[in-house]
Amino acid sequence: MISNQWYAVLDANEVRGRRPVGVTRLGQRLVFWRDGARRVACFREACPHRGAALSQGRVLGGNLQCPFHGFEFAADGHCVCIPANGRSAPVPRAFEAYRLACREAHGFIWVWNGAPSEAAEPIPWFDSIDARFSHATLRDLWPVHYTRAIENQLDVVHLPFVHHNTIGRGQRTLVNGPFVRWEPGAGTARRMNIWVYNSHDEGRPPHRAEELDPGARHPSLQFQFPNIWHNWIGDNIRIVAAFAPIDDENTMLYVRFYQNSVRLPLLRQVFNGLAMPANALILSQDRRVVVRQVPKRTHLRMGEKLIQGDGPIIAYRRERDELIPQSSA
Repeated sequence: MISNQWYAVLDANEVRGRRPVGVTRLGQRLVFWRDGARRVACFREACPHRGAALSQGRVLGGNLQCPFHGFEFAADGHCVCIPANGRSAPVPRAFEAYRLACREAHGFIWVWNGAPSEAAEPIPWFDSIDARFSHATLRDLWPVHYTRAIENQLDVVHLPFVHHNTIGRGQRTLVNGPFVRWEPGAGTARRMNIWVYNSHDEGRPPHRAEELDPGARHPSLQFQFPNIWHNWIGDNIRIVAAFAPIDDENTMLYVRFYQNSVRLPLLRQVFNGLAMPANALILSQDRRVVVRQVPKRTHLRMGEKLIQGDGPIIAYRRERDELIPQSSA
């Protein structure tokens, strides 16, 4: 896992009301909840007292209460009450819960994979998607490492085969380029922009990336480290995916349909909802193939025989290899 990055790990609507939510993300059991001001907070799930699952507790007076012995924790991790010792008794700092820095932005909940004191980086996002856009979301659990899921969305070669009757119709099997350009992203990580020029095979070799010039045209795809992807279908329609790492063999995909053509509240909900069955079908076509790929996770050098059309995948692996310590996962 890449350290010192903001990971989109949950849809914000999954954490609501007075119930804490327990999930596995970034290889850890975590609990998410909202304090008295409705701000989201995140701890490791195990209570520091005797390891009970804090996700089975409740939110009480803006604090998270352990279900086992009633210990209460404020959003900053401090234990503010040990009932057995009396509410007026001081609480030693040793009972502090392990807190992870988290924020809510763009309808996602983000967790900082590093020390909370270092979580000063901005939240990564795509500048062209603003408040005029509304969206609908679907979730899908894939039994693969998140790198496999990401690389599938950077793969421009598979479209006419995996999606032959949906977005790959037309049999544009020749892959020119693709053209990849990096730009500064949020914080220390860069953003990858990809221009896709797939065409019909008319007997000529594909153009190399250096032979292509996107000019002022917007990119077809964007990827912002560590785990969000953007398909720029048109000025008014976009697809965004967040690849939330669960552990080394599982990823939760959050796929969103964004549009800004229909803005009336009720009509936009209907319009957005009608787009989701098609997106679910496309995602299922990808899933059928990707979950059978081996190994479940990818690396820069792993013995695969890559081709020119795999350029975005190679670029992703190189950048990730620079961001992640070689000894880490």
